[in-house]
Amino acid sequence: MLPDATELVKLLKRTALDAVLAAKPSNIMFGKVTSVSPLKINVEQKMELGAAQLVLSRNVTDFKTKISMLQSDGWETVEHTHNHVIHDTFTGNGTSETHTHKHKINKEKLIITIHNSLVVGDQVILVRQAGGQKFVVLDRIGTS
Repeated sequence: MLPDATELVKLLKRTALDAVLAAKPSNIMFGKVTSVSPLKINVEQKMELGAAQLVLSRNVTDFKTKISMLQSDGWETVEHTHNHVIHDTFTGNGTSETHTHKHKINKEKLIITIHNSLVVGDQVILVRQAGGQKFVVLDRIGTS
């Protein structure tokens, strides 16, 4: 006995959905960085992905960027603070001093490096590409 038209449509829809799911379409997954050299990410405590399977977005890599300045004279003053340890050559004791410096920098050459690479323990968001062979690491979850 043949099913009626409504049942046939339901069966076709279910078959089509099963075929799509079997092809492993893209989906969101979560992972944790377990190693950075070589890069390894454990995905949902089920599998570990290696560097060959991972595509890193700019959000999880070091990169250089140019900073735009608004001054019209072509120069910008940049102020930064850092610590120096000064050692006494006679006693060998060191003291820490904080120094603030100002530098004039040609704004056309003001390029900085953003250190954004993954570190062990980072929780990440991944998207599995269709077919499940590659995983795009989109970003970190929260702050680390």
